[in-house]
Amino acid sequence: MTETFQILDNRCQDRRQNMPFFCAFHLGIKAGRRISERRAGRGKPRYVDYYGNHLMLCTIAILFFCVLDAFLTLNILAQGGEELNWFMANLIEDSTEKFIGFKFTLTSLALILLVIHQNVQLTKSLRVRHIKYMILLSYSTLISYELYLLELIAA
Repeated sequence: MTETFQILDNRCQDRRQNMPFFCAFHLGIKAGRRISERRAGRGKPRYVDYYGNHLMLCTIAILFFCVLDAFLTLNILAQGGEELNWFMANLIEDSTEKFIGFKFTLTSLALILLVIHQNVQLTKSLRVRHIKYMILLSYSTLISYELYLLELIAA
């Protein structure tokens, strides 16, 4: 007995979808599938020109905390506090504009370097991008401590 099976050849069909007019891929809202880490070489730092939204949000939050830290520091000093960092104390004595400008510039340049080298692996489980999250956590702790100091001064 011979049975014949008909095999369909589906390879000739075009499975690609038409690209809509408004596409999240074009705006950078949705990342493509080729950005995953499995495609990259192991052990080498990878430098990219596309940075994740979470990384940029972290950077902007750190810059915001930097400006807030300078503002809160000046408020604490105006109410009788003392700056313990001798370099920043010298800048504040010279002028507050120098203090704010130097603090913001130094933080911005450090963040630029950290963003550029975000994929560099320092240890087996620690990358440079994790340092940015540690900086963000440290800044939020510092801001909460400064708010606590202002509350103690007001009481």
